[in-house]
Amino acid sequence: MKVIKLDETNEFTPGQMKRFFLVEKSESFKIINFNLDAGVLFPVHSHDLDGELSIQVLDGEGFFLGADDTEIPAGKGDLLVSEIREPHGVRSTTKMRILVTIAPPI
Repeated sequence: MKVIKLDETNEFTPGQMKRFFLVEKSESFKIINFNLDAGVLFPVHSHDLDGELSIQVLDGEGFFLGADDTEIPAGKGDLLVSEIREPHGVRSTTKMRILVTIAPPI
């Protein structure tokens, strides 16, 4: 078992996205914490492989992004679940902390 203290990754870089790899050496999944300063774009992208991902908003507000300029409001406690082949991204409107889980890991 492993306990991860998410409060210890509550750091921001002005005008940028900061990344913390929380679980990286697992055969089953990868967990990454991204902290986006207000107004930062995590560009829409996809991966050419099978698998799923989730993006959970830990704090802040913004939008989940998808294909064809899709924007879905996203706030604290919201969880997006998607095939990893499906285009996905995030745009923050406030300081925003997200937790991304990828299974299987890429």
